[in-house]
Amino acid sequence: MGQIPHYFIAIPVSTELKETFFTWQETLKQNVSYKVWPHQEDLHITLKFLGAVEEQQLKQLRNNLATIPHPTFTLSVGGVGTFGKHDTPRVIWAGVEKNTELEGLFRKIESVVTEIGFPSENRPYRPHITLAKKWLESYHSSALDEVKEQFAADYFQMNVDEFVMYQIHPSKSPKYQIVECYRLKRG
Repeated sequence: MGQIPHYFIAIPVSTELKETFFTWQETLKQNVSYKVWPHQEDLHITLKFLGAVEEQQLKQLRNNLATIPHPTFTLSVGGVGTFGKHDTPRVIWAGVEKNTELEGLFRKIESVVTEIGFPSENRPYRPHITLAKKWLESYHSSALDEVKEQFAADYFQMNVDEFVMYQIHPSKSPKYQIVECYRLKRG
């Protein structure tokens, strides 16, 4: 028997913004060294990482997520930041505005998945779009600071009209496959 598939719930990034953030990744690659540069098609805003999901749980999850009522909304995304130590950050990300609509959607999804038996998130929700992860080698932190400065004023509006469930295929590229889309309500 194979491994149990892993899943997560996220907001997909628009095609135009994927292209923009891909060019950001190309600039970053010239300045910093990371093991993982997510494929352009894999860029997203995570709402809930689920991990391994059994088939029966997956069916219940898909049904319950479809009952979430939430209006469409707009997010401001952009700027570059990091998680981890200043001189060896483990993740480089594009920022995501944490507004009341996003926070509300996050809470609704958190409620649905914990009802099914998934653990609740005990860390604060920090929405972002991962551009690179798994820091590889030393570089002057000033190089990253310069790149952050370069993108500091670059913010974009992104319309959110759906969230999706992705299945993770670790050995493929792109590695995230949409298994279900959940449309948000207009108006």
